[in-house]
Amino acid sequence: MWTYNSVFYQIYPIGFCGAPVHNDGVTVPRIRKIMEWSDYLKDLGVDSILLNPIFDSDNHGYDTRDFRKIDCRLGTNEDFSDVCKDLHDHDIKIVLDGVFNHVGRGFWAFRDVQEKKWDSPYKDWFHISFDGNSCYNDGFWYEGWEGHFELVKLNLQNPTVVDYLLDCVRFWIDTFDIDGLRLDVAYCLDREFMKRLRQFTQELKPDFALIGEVLFGDYNQIVNDEMLHSCTNYECYKGLYSSFNCMNLFEIAHSLNRQFGPEDWCIYRGKHLMTFADNHDVTRLASILTNPAHIPLAYGLLLGMPGIPCLYYGSEWGEKGEKAPDNDYALRPCFDAPKPNELTKFIKKLIQIRQNSDALCNGSYRNVVIQNHQLIFERCSEKERILVTVNASDSPYTAWHQALNGTVHDLISNTEIHMDGKLEIPPYSTMYLKF
Repeated sequence: MWTYNSVFYQIYPIGFCGAPVHNDGVTVPRIRKIMEWSDYLKDLGVDSILLNPIFDSDNHGYDTRDFRKIDCRLGTNEDFSDVCKDLHDHDIKIVLDGVFNHVGRGFWAFRDVQEKKWDSPYKDWFHISFDGNSCYNDGFWYEGWEGHFELVKLNLQNPTVVDYLLDCVRFWIDTFDIDGLRLDVAYCLDREFMKRLRQFTQELKPDFALIGEVLFGDYNQIVNDEMLHSCTNYECYKGLYSSFNCMNLFEIAHSLNRQFGPEDWCIYRGKHLMTFADNHDVTRLASILTNPAHIPLAYGLLLGMPGIPCLYYGSEWGEKGEKAPDNDYALRPCFDAPKPNELTKFIKKLIQIRQNSDALCNGSYRNVVIQNHQLIFERCSEKERILVTVNASDSPYTAWHQALNGTVHDLISNTEIHMDGKLEIPPYSTMYLKF
């Protein structure tokens, strides 16, 4: 599966393109801005782009009005078709946000129910009771997503709804030639719907990728041969930043071993989960880490550990952004142009190394040395063996272990190191040591 060897770049288009927060009904081809960044993305080394909602919506994109029409704030279907062709010309695959659990109150079928009530042929597309009323005084009650009644929950057990959504996916593939979908709130989705989606997309495009947004629980329940190829690894997201903030690398080492380690009880060995340091829903890495010197180290871990790494636009140069109690606007800014710096250059190097490494993309995981401030783990495949080292301390550290023997090549600094049972690790450093 192509995703297993990819590095993703995530963009929230409504924010990235500087569109109004609320749909103003004015068509402006802002989505074409992505084409101004395609050379930069190609140079950075990412080979897949994850775009959050782009379809016609009431406000933030997750409140869809029309699944077949690009949001007018971003442009037209023709504009987005040009963007997709440009990205593919740069060898960048395209994954869209599939928001199938709910729609906005402006969704065309829900508007029909508002107007015709019992007489609407679409009343069974939603979870509706005409014995109650909504907080919007619609004259009927309906289920919203997790208490958010601006988001109307779809009835995915209604075959007509499923057929409609699958037909929209077919339209996206035929019109834009997309390569995959990120399923919003996949933990809420009907399992039979996900099975049907997997079968349907595989018949249309055999290498079509399905990646679920999952915050908790057993990822095996939906990441399997019948449903999704991958899902978001929130456990390791949390461990990634809090290990540095608490100066306790045992936390991330425990999570990685629990998920991918060599023991029989390790739960996700062989799976490729989507890993990230931040995204459109959480405070950015540069704002959540208490020590700025740890930012490159976190990316050293991210690109070295098992999974499918995903960078969030702007964080590759250390952009800050804090999640607010009532909105996420600060997390989803508009930049006039990329602002690459030394951190960007370092991440570019890590991406290049990873994409040329079978061990880092597909290899096994084994903890070698774990200390509060230091971590060494091994990634190993049939083709190669690599040690990933991190020293989060401001002092050098000497690691001792029987695995630290032989001559290795540090792929980051491009230097050779001879180990005789010990290894000197500089302060605030990451090394990828290839045997």
